[in-house]
Amino acid sequence: MFDKLHEECGVFGIYGHPEAANLSYLGLYALQHRGQESCGIVASDGTKLRAHKGMGLVADVFKHDSVFANLPGSSAIGHVRYSTAGGNDFKNCQPIMVDYARGSIAVAHNGNLVNAQELRNELEHQGSIFSTIADTEVIIHLLARAQCDALPDRITEALTRVKGAYSLVFLTETRMVAVRDPNGFRPLALGKLDGAYVVASETCAFDLIEAEFIREIEPGEMILVDKHGLKSFFPFPKSVAAPCIFEHIYFARPDSILFGKQVYGVRKEFGRQLAREHAVEADLVLPIPDSGVPAAIGYAEESGIPFQLGLIRNHYVGRTFIEPQQSIRHFGVKIKLNPVRDLIEGKRVVVIDDSIVRGTTARKIIKMIRNAGAKEIHVRISSPPTSFPCYYGIDTPTRKELISSSHTIEEINRYITSDSLGYLSREGMRAAAGAPEGSGKSFCDACFSGYYPVKFPRLKSDSQLGLF
Repeated sequence: MFDKLHEECGVFGIYGHPEAANLSYLGLYALQHRGQESCGIVASDGTKLRAHKGMGLVADVFKHDSVFANLPGSSAIGHVRYSTAGGNDFKNCQPIMVDYARGSIAVAHNGNLVNAQELRNELEHQGSIFSTIADTEVIIHLLARAQCDALPDRITEALTRVKGAYSLVFLTETRMVAVRDPNGFRPLALGKLDGAYVVASETCAFDLIEAEFIREIEPGEMILVDKHGLKSFFPFPKSVAAPCIFEHIYFARPDSILFGKQVYGVRKEFGRQLAREHAVEADLVLPIPDSGVPAAIGYAEESGIPFQLGLIRNHYVGRTFIEPQQSIRHFGVKIKLNPVRDLIEGKRVVVIDDSIVRGTTARKIIKMIRNAGAKEIHVRISSPPTSFPCYYGIDTPTRKELISSSHTIEEINRYITSDSLGYLSREGMRAAAGAPEGSGKSFCDACFSGYYPVKFPRLKSDSQLGLF
């Protein structure tokens, strides 16, 4: 309904706290923005793993106290998921939990394995039987087949076979392991609460449970937590760090610290840089809420043009709703956004958003603002044109559906009916995020540049790889 890219999921884990399942629930609540289709928690009491999973939001799946009574123990991991090619199906809910020759193990995964289908074909040929269509299950099968004895070594052996993006949290009866891929595509942070170690996709989860943020888990690092404490390993060949810059643009919560930077501050700097690159005479700066707000504040501060909340968002819109029998123009946008006519009428407005994907929603929003009486509408986007699909854990359309892959900026401007359109440059984006040219720091910006740090099998069509 709304033309945005979607994150795949979020992970959480805690070891050594008597309220592990309850704290995991709160952690997932803070990470809800990373996935709304399904969620789950697996807890351990030291002898047995127990799971509760379901379709829907965290507050709905864990709405009864009896759920937590059935999740005893001092360690737990959790997961929130946004489904794509895997489908909105209970069998694909995570964490995935299995019993195998060495006991029980559960895993929660944020990312996407680009060679998952190749490995799955190989494993099925060798007799493996899969119960889901999630790429995460490939890791479970590889781990079960590993010849090493120690858990970190078995996980390492399994992960040396996979390619792509992964931030993983494993839980056995007595240990928790967190690991981030050598490129560090997806975020993963380490914290501490009352002597218990905590890991999460974003630091906002630590804030809710009042845990101390220690540091980010490094690209290629593995953390093992057991009764003896915490150990850190770097078992993989070193690679060039390539954290996803779209986390800073849109996915992460503004109050999180990611890749060494506060997300809110980076988004404001995107807006400041955008104002330097695409100045225009106007009467007010207007964000598309909520994701466009920090960049709009930065643009307003840099340009000196007043900031106004000229579009009001309805925060109670569900994922589905009944369309009116009589057609209402732009109904899908109107149910979520409504202009403040007194602010907009007769004004030259700068509209700030984080991205344009297909352009369909932007076109409807521009018409809505113009119908509210705007004299001029100048659209400014706090990221470069999104021209390529992501294969590292973000739900993006095929390339032919991305409007900037086949249209010039002026053609997009005409399509969305704005008076002018300006995108943040790649150079400006990287500098604002803390990785200017020559700094030695890097980000994955494949969705803008088409440069993919980890290669993937050539596709038979323009369709995406499976993303789970």
